[in-house]
Amino acid sequence: MILAYKGIKIKYNTSGKGAAVVFLHGFLENSTMWDATITHFSDTYQCIVIDLLGHGDTQCLGYIHTVEDMAHAVKAVLDHLEVEHSTFIGHSMGGYVALAYVDLFPDLISGLALLNTTSFPDSEERKINRTRAINIVKKNPDAYTSMAIANLFAKKSRSAFVEEIEHIKNQASKTSLQGIISALEGMKIRRDRSTILSQFQKPKIIFAGKLDPVLNYDQSVLEAKQTETRLVSFDGGHMSHIENKEALITVLQEFLKQI
Repeated sequence: MILAYKGIKIKYNTSGKGAAVVFLHGFLENSTMWDATITHFSDTYQCIVIDLLGHGDTQCLGYIHTVEDMAHAVKAVLDHLEVEHSTFIGHSMGGYVALAYVDLFPDLISGLALLNTTSFPDSEERKINRTRAINIVKKNPDAYTSMAIANLFAKKSRSAFVEEIEHIKNQASKTSLQGIISALEGMKIRRDRSTILSQFQKPKIIFAGKLDPVLNYDQSVLEAKQTETRLVSFDGGHMSHIENKEALITVLQEFLKQI
């Protein structure tokens, strides 16, 4: 389904009935990343998936897509669907957007699941790496996306999920050059929302991969402790919805029952 928003088109889909659960994808992904996940929830919940700005079939809004921009776009979809309260499940960049949504609309979120993501801002080193990535992608976007996707998996997982990695690469290749740059610029300037996560008193959970090549696991342990958020650890990388699919779904099902 398509929603007209500020002169662009936003792609979203909804399935099932019940309490609303919003699934937000990560950088270089799109809403199809959740296809195998929502089949386990659509019998009980209204599952809403959205292509974030510049990703999938959602168009770009500007040169920089801040996580606040993305959160407002998500709000527009939920308003269109007449959904007021919902639980958010955000993977990586989608987690940044979910946290921005909590910050902007704190009374509208019933629960928060952060998957391979963080409420902490980019370190200075990370900001430099994002700027370097922007320069690389301008020269060769296909090579950049191919390398970036493979590096999301734990080394031990890469041979086990060859088909899945190729599928994600194909999906990532559909992301426009501007969509990639806009997201990188936006993630680079996102602010620290660890206090927001600490103050969020409804059900909340962090899923982290002990072998995550992108997000330091020790940081996730520290973050969970500082923000008093439940931490669930997996023996995998940044793609827990693939590398640890069954365990993730089991815990998510238990988590959603609390809400």
